Amino acid sequence: MSDRLLSVSFAFLALALPAAAQDWPMWGRDASRNSASPVTGLLSDFSPGEFKGTSDEIDPSTTKNIKWIAKLGSQSYGNPTIAGGKVFVGTNNDVPRDPKYTGDRCVLLCLDEKTGEMLWQINIPKLGTGKVSDWEYLGMCSSPAVEGDRAWFLTNRCEVACIDLKGLSDGNQGFQDEAKYYAGPGKPPVELSEKDGDILWLFNMIDEVGVFPHNITASSPLVAGDQVWALTANGVDYGHVETPAPNAPSMIVLDKNTGALIAEEASGTGTRIFHSNWSSPAFYDHDGVRFGIFPGPDGVLYAYETDPVLADDGLAVLKERWKVDLNPAHYRMKDGKPIKYATRYGPSEILGTPIVYDGLIYAVIGQDPEHGEGIGNAVCVDRDGKIVWSYDKINRSLSTGAAANGLYVVPDYSGFVYGFDAKTGALHWRHDTKGHIWGSPLMADGKIYIGNEDGYLTILPATKEYDKKSVIEIEMNAPVLSSPIAANGVLYVATHTHLFAIAK
Repeated sequence: MSDRLLSVSFAFLALALPAAAQDWPMWGRDASRNSASPVTGLLSDFSPGEFKGTSDEIDPSTTKNIKWIAKLGSQSYGNPTIAGGKVFVGTNNDVPRDPKYTGDRCVLLCLDEKTGEMLWQINIPKLGTGKVSDWEYLGMCSSPAVEGDRAWFLTNRCEVACIDLKGLSDGNQGFQDEAKYYAGPGKPPVELSEKDGDILWLFNMIDEVGVFPHNITASSPLVAGDQVWALTANGVDYGHVETPAPNAPSMIVLDKNTGALIAEEASGTGTRIFHSNWSSPAFYDHDGVRFGIFPGPDGVLYAYETDPVLADDGLAVLKERWKVDLNPAHYRMKDGKPIKYATRYGPSEILGTPIVYDGLIYAVIGQDPEHGEGIGNAVCVDRDGKIVWSYDKINRSLSTGAAANGLYVVPDYSGFVYGFDAKTGALHWRHDTKGHIWGSPLMADGKIYIGNEDGYLTILPATKEYDKKSVIEIEMNAPVLSSPIAANGVLYVATHTHLFAIAK
């Protein structure tokens, strides 16, 4: 083994841990991606308030138990992360925070955790490819992973970015071309200020590994040791006929300090992509066993060893540990013929992030909401890739599950929330929110929080017994397509247009 690969191996002996016991420093809170939090004292009695007339400004006198409200853009899909006194959230630029940034752009806001005031922003121009690779007005969809004084996220331009948590307030570190980069190709550089973010390095996945991003780059990176794992958004063309870059990787691993490419997935998933890969990687670390988990764009769940190996062509690649198809055979074939993708009874990819809980791995299959509803499958896999249980009466799901106290909870796109026995897969209950669900549940303080497309936040008891009378529904006045999180005694709920910090 080369010195480089040996050093990579040792880097995985320790995973990135939360910056503080009750921070939420990455998507899913930690590398297990299990959105369960030890935070207590969360409120279920609050009101987001009413809009002033026909404006999108909320009248604070009409709110209840709201610590602060931050105005976002017109569409917000980037789930909040919180660490070191800062809140990070992705949105679009329909409500400009700086007059030098106008029009359709993608924004990562850094807010003060105490007040919600903007500390700085990273405001990035679109790729200019339209819906095929950087869909209009979607905004920044990746949730940053924070560690120490740095954070990592994926930009709308199919890049992995490393940024300084202090922004430009302590000078320009690392990457020096922010003025040109924020302006966009062919435009005069912008005038930077302390309200702009400081980029340390960028890794362009289009240029460096030949990716053809489909619709949007949305993966939330995983920081593990000295490495960053991320999905690439490689996908099909605008006509959904061919994959322009079948040999490009669906997942890469970079050096977190320098942005250098360490390894890439080489399981041939690019030749089997259904649509794209917008999910995020997870990490298994239980009883001394460690490996990366990759939700495949072909509907297959992959596990990779932490030590890269050299392929015959000298490329450093991730060694496959095991793989398991999450699609039942009858989803793929009927009467000896393949069932067409994007049909109601056909196969799906994995869009929700897999989670690890009590030594087991949980994942669901689903498709782009534009494909409508269809059959799904919830699966529990052990560390050797053997299916422990599965449940095919769930519909397609975009969501990442959550588990605590022996209960595994996951929604489907149709609007149902399912409560399973985590070990056996026995269904304890199913609740209908009566609205499409895009986001994922939070389990904290004995409760389950989940939003839906109709703008309701549903709060369920996190118990194996179902009591419909105990269910609370709070109207948030705008679609809730991202996922609630909890940090340091505060509940955070982002609608399309506002981020609410909920506490007494």
